[in-house]
Amino acid sequence: MKRISILLLNLLVLAIASAQIRGNSITVTVTPDHKDWNYRVGEKCQFTVNVLRSGTLVDNVKVDYEAGPEMYPEVKKTGVMLKNGTMKWTGKMTKPGFYRLKVTAHVDGRDYQAWCTAGYNVEEIKPTTVEPIDFDEFWTNTLKEARNTSLEPTCELWAEKCTDQVKVYLVCFQNMRWGSRTYGVLSVPSKPGKYPALLRVPGAGIRPYPGDQWMASKGMITLEIGIHGIPVNFTQDYYDKLFNGALNRYWENNLGDRDKNYYKRVVVGCVRAVDYIAQMDQWDGKNLCVTGSSQGGFLSLATAALDKRVSCYGAVHAAMCDYTAALEGTACGWPHYFYDYAKAKARDAAYAKEHSKEIEASRYYDGVNFARRITCPGWFSFGYNDDVVPPTTAFATYNSVKAPKEVHPYQQTAHFWYQEQWDEWNEWICKQLGVIY
Repeated sequence: MKRISILLLNLLVLAIASAQIRGNSITVTVTPDHKDWNYRVGEKCQFTVNVLRSGTLVDNVKVDYEAGPEMYPEVKKTGVMLKNGTMKWTGKMTKPGFYRLKVTAHVDGRDYQAWCTAGYNVEEIKPTTVEPIDFDEFWTNTLKEARNTSLEPTCELWAEKCTDQVKVYLVCFQNMRWGSRTYGVLSVPSKPGKYPALLRVPGAGIRPYPGDQWMASKGMITLEIGIHGIPVNFTQDYYDKLFNGALNRYWENNLGDRDKNYYKRVVVGCVRAVDYIAQMDQWDGKNLCVTGSSQGGFLSLATAALDKRVSCYGAVHAAMCDYTAALEGTACGWPHYFYDYAKAKARDAAYAKEHSKEIEASRYYDGVNFARRITCPGWFSFGYNDDVVPPTTAFATYNSVKAPKEVHPYQQTAHFWYQEQWDEWNEWICKQLGVIY
């Protein structure tokens, strides 16, 4: 009896420990009247808004909403009473782009938010960025100069990460000058042989990286790199201090100087990661994919454009594309460098003059100008509801690619992905590299 009591007590403790907070009783839904969320220019989109408690409509709820082209709403309303917890809204676009309805409901002193974004003639969305005349010359010379510095790689077994199927290493190699290093985690199938390779490039921020042992177990070399020239196996608090200190808002560092721009070293580091893979005896010499999301989506585009050894790439909600769209009052890519232009319309000429160096230099680091140069197959995915990387810029970038490509939007996602999206992404990579997912 005593043993049974102890067992029941342990089960109770376990049940309490495993209980989690998940979701909200109050939800807001905003849905369009086309299942694919796509419309033709001039066509009306009817949105339905529902404010729900435990799946049923909430009576007499106040909402705020804004509507119009994404990032530039034309209508803003506050304190609108929904007697039955629901409302309709009709919007449309007169040119290719995206129309967004964003709703905030106020219930019991808390705010609940949702939005929906309808696409208009998405296949016709064009980028605004201009190609610098010497774009190719700049990057050719930059890489040539960087390769004057030997890789001098180091490779240290990371025993605690190793499995029966995969050997894991902490690696680093020189970037664009002596002493400037790129760090990463290399995972290699344990069984001797020749393998395809996957280069994973990171999203924005500063963090540790574990490497990709799971994809390596499928039968490929995987290299996951950081971009900041520091080891990638420290604890998160170390990176947090850097992010709030010396590397705070690093993406704005020397924005107006193409030669000192923070991303010059970052892009070179990605290409030198391809150099690193290429010198490995285990690489099969022909199959190499580069992939990443957000900032990593941009870096995938840049790497695929600059190095023809890349055989395919996956760009998921690629940031850093079509910065100058903001100058035309259109949604622009993260980090939204020139979004303040919209607030400066009374002094357009002064703004353009004041920021002319930043505008010109940004074109050397615009994902669209890299996308235009890609020749290998690519896989794109993003969400229509993304408020960090607007779908306007995602389609402007996708539409700029002349090489074979696929697009797989998951409309409801914002700046994240669903499990199905993640699986589809990795299945495509495995198929391209000739391994079973």
